[in-house]
Amino acid sequence: MPDNPFLDPSFSIRWGALKPELVAPSVDAALGRAEAALRAIEADTGRPTFENTFLALDNATDELNRAWNRVTHLQSVADSPELREAHNGVLPRVSAFCARIPLRPALWDRLKAFSESQDAAGVSAVRARFMAETVAEFREAGADLPAEGRARLEAIQSELAQLTQRYSDNVLDATNAWQLVVEDEARLAGLPEHAKARALADAAARGLGTPERPAWRFTLHMPSQEPFMVYLADEALREQMWRAASAVGSVAPHDNAPLILRILALRKEKATVLGKRHFADLVLARRMAGSGERALAFISDLQARCAGAFARECRELEQSRARDAGVAEGRLAPWDVAFRAERLRRAHYDFDEEELRPYFAMDRVMAGLFDLAGRVFGIRVVERPRGSVETWHPDVRYYEVSDARGRHIGSFYADWHPRESKRGGAWMNYLITGGPQPDGSRKPHLGLICGNLTPASEGRPALLSHREVETVFHEFGHLIHHLFGEVEIKSLNGTNVAWDFVELPSQIMENWCWEREGLDLFARHHQTGEVIPEPLFRKMTAARNFRSACTTMRQVAFAKMDLLMHMRPGDFAEDGSLEERVRASIADCLVPTEPPAPTIIRRFTHVFSDPVGYAAGYYSYKWAEVLDADAFTRFKREGIFNAIVGGEFVEKILSRGNAADPAQLFRDFMGRDPDLGALLERSGLAA
Repeated sequence: MPDNPFLDPSFSIRWGALKPELVAPSVDAALGRAEAALRAIEADTGRPTFENTFLALDNATDELNRAWNRVTHLQSVADSPELREAHNGVLPRVSAFCARIPLRPALWDRLKAFSESQDAAGVSAVRARFMAETVAEFREAGADLPAEGRARLEAIQSELAQLTQRYSDNVLDATNAWQLVVEDEARLAGLPEHAKARALADAAARGLGTPERPAWRFTLHMPSQEPFMVYLADEALREQMWRAASAVGSVAPHDNAPLILRILALRKEKATVLGKRHFADLVLARRMAGSGERALAFISDLQARCAGAFARECRELEQSRARDAGVAEGRLAPWDVAFRAERLRRAHYDFDEEELRPYFAMDRVMAGLFDLAGRVFGIRVVERPRGSVETWHPDVRYYEVSDARGRHIGSFYADWHPRESKRGGAWMNYLITGGPQPDGSRKPHLGLICGNLTPASEGRPALLSHREVETVFHEFGHLIHHLFGEVEIKSLNGTNVAWDFVELPSQIMENWCWEREGLDLFARHHQTGEVIPEPLFRKMTAARNFRSACTTMRQVAFAKMDLLMHMRPGDFAEDGSLEERVRASIADCLVPTEPPAPTIIRRFTHVFSDPVGYAAGYYSYKWAEVLDADAFTRFKREGIFNAIVGGEFVEKILSRGNAADPAQLFRDFMGRDPDLGALLERSGLAA
């Protein structure tokens, strides 16, 4: 339906035509055609072939996926009451339809008929992989259950979709509902100039303050919150910000506690219906970890390895505060931790992260990233002129990517700065999956990368922190995983891999942000063009592992919390004590403060804003860090710009998607299984 912008298969998306009032008719039309396609597979009484069973299934929901991806993406970057109402109106129908696909007996019989036939033994390795993955997916979704079990699973999935959407909405709405307006500039002592300038412009844009009596507006969005908590000398203001951030998802009408308990109960019930001990085992059965116990053992091992360093770092921070403030040694207030840590780092290394910001102008970072990707992976990235391609917001930029042979392998949108209509965090997503076609041609992929990075302010470009630079590289790694996809089966292409493997291509990109040769491609002072001075670079790298045990333990805490909630949900089942029970389960992973800081449970969108998402899978970040730290040792050994190694990474990892077991893909690239030692060494935690 080229006349319908939500369903139009054209590579150029008409974003301005994607109106809320078109959501329901578009999605309903796509649902109708997907249903017809599935019925055609079920009604076929001829000899089953790969094409009329598994391949037909892979194609059946193309139009629905296209429409729904556009709806959900717009809600992520351009939320409005009208769009939210339209999205939530069709969400139950989409969720129910998708949940029902593996529960259709006639469809399952048809798939089994081919998978058990002699013809199935003769398919290619990629097709065999798709068959095996699909059969396993159907069984894990309840295809072999009796009718009442299948019906219950459909209801669970539909309710989970609605509850997790409400959780996500609550976090966004609570974040946007808070602001802090400061009218006394003296109270902003310590705040970096870029943060002050942004807060001043933000206030003026909302009619707050006057030229004679200016005001500064701060929010809970990260580009505002982070420098405020790290640098602001005024402890009372930091406490206000901290308490507001900690309360997100905890206060009516945005309290997520009841939703969490119901989500956990439904996930537990789903696992029980499917014959699994708990949701973690259900989710991890086809991931690299294989089970909840193995994932928890991995996280517990990491915790044990850094426990001693973690205790030392916490004690050192308390001692530092006692010396600086002339008080007795004791626990810090939670709103003091980031501030005191930054002061301690300066004392140890004479290093302030803000010294780096002038060297990280957004445009130079992007240009350097593209230069690096060209050297290592053989691609050329070209930005289309502003206005020549339609986007969903004027800030969005559009790029085309070609490979060494000059083929257009894909394009992408980049949307890097915060808006109140945009959800927090950073992410990559895909809009169109191209790749090899039956006629031997190849279609380009289309993707996007988004973030909430420091924006430009009056008279200066967008100057990023080093961590924000890492974020840009990280999301670009996800993006090229999609764009390089060369798998003939769409649902095996690109980032459609096990979630404890998907972060390898993204996290490995961050390594170049720490290499002198990598930084010199883009880290230039925005006024003078000079590279980072060698003394500053040495201080930066020396401070890299400052409080690395605390950084590691923070991720361990999130992963452990996630796994325990999904392996032992009964331990968290009483509403009134949810926070206390969650905190007790990870107390040995938390920086001790007074008062104790609440956990992230009620704003943990990774785990609770999607029916599955990172639920029982947050450990994947650390798991994949083992993979990326180890894989980067090849580049370190053979050259960080080595095009041969880069080409092998494309050939053996990026281009293959889920065409083979991820453990085998890693072995194909490294010649062996992963080694935890590389991560421990990089983090300064090796024994």
